[in-house]
Amino acid sequence: MVPVEKSFVQNMFSVEGKVALVTGATGALGCVLAKAYGYAGCKVFMTGRNEGKLKALEDEFKAEGIDCAYFVGDPAKEEDVQALIKACVAKYGEINILAVAHGYNKPQNILDQSVADWQYIMDADCKSVYIVVKYVAHQMVEQGKGGKMVVVTSQRSKRGMAGYTGYCTSKGGADLMVNCLACDLTAKYGINVNSICPTVFRSDLTEWMFDPESAVYKNFLNREPIGRLGEPADFVGYALFLSSDASAFITGANCDCSGGYLVV
Repeated sequence: MVPVEKSFVQNMFSVEGKVALVTGATGALGCVLAKAYGYAGCKVFMTGRNEGKLKALEDEFKAEGIDCAYFVGDPAKEEDVQALIKACVAKYGEINILAVAHGYNKPQNILDQSVADWQYIMDADCKSVYIVVKYVAHQMVEQGKGGKMVVVTSQRSKRGMAGYTGYCTSKGGADLMVNCLACDLTAKYGINVNSICPTVFRSDLTEWMFDPESAVYKNFLNREPIGRLGEPADFVGYALFLSSDASAFITGANCDCSGGYLVV
């Protein structure tokens, strides 16, 4: 008898009824992931620092029948994260999925960059990840049901770049943190922790890179076997996969999601 069950195969990608907490929900990728979780049947709890944008997302999602709510806070502040988790649990009773999609960068040559600017990037992109996953892990352990954590990092965690001493270091640290979190949390508590590592994808900040006549765009295509740059929707499948039972045997992985950027 083949050791696979029909019911598992038919339902392994389902996240129906789960509670998904999404940080950076007002960003280009965070808002897409939040909506995708909602379309997939999750109850979605969003957070970010801009209440106006969060309220607009809540109104948009609810108009499409998505059960959602939001909390305003800074993921780099311990007290904000603790209050965020308390609010999410008060609203939905638990947290089953965490998607960390916030981030910040301010490119500068190290000769021009102040220590304070470097530290701000590290706090925004690495320390904040530690704080969020730490307190969500406490909540998931208390629930006793396991859980899924998906951390958005970057291909810049694997490659250096001029002006990116803060960003590359912070993303590299976040990826290595994911490896360590898997060792801490998966076998004992059933919490799978993985990261997805995109390259450039479309946002308000990167739109200028998508001009097909620009040298920047053409240079990127030389490194993209897939033949184009990324769109936020390109990462939805990966996030849902890593949030579902289909990825039960995957943890501590830094998952390439770059259109082949590293193979050239």
